[in-house]
Amino acid sequence: RREGVVRFTELAGQGVLGLLDQADAQAFSAALLAPLTGYGSRAGLVESLRAYLESNGHWDAAAQRLGVHRHTLRYRMKRVAELLGRDLDDPGVRAELWFALEAARR
Repeated sequence: RREGVVRFTELAGQGVLGLLDQADAQAFSAALLAPLTGYGSRAGLVESLRAYLESNGHWDAAAQRLGVHRHTLRYRMKRVAELLGRDLDDPGVRAELWFALEAARR
């Protein structure tokens, strides 16, 4: 919620997150990812979700990135989908989750 005019050249390289208030983006991220972070870091669900999305949904590449068997990753992603109540095959859901993960890094 900015007032005034923002020029494209001022935004170049910032991505979508650059358009939003940082506190709002982090609040969105925290709310969306809460079921995963509340589950515990030992389960590796947030890290698995990030690897899965960074690998464009390719099981073998994501599993290799994490150093786990692809069946372990499949189990984790099934758990992620259950905890979030979302379909990870939906591109809109993937975009929201990617946004949330990136906002959490800031």
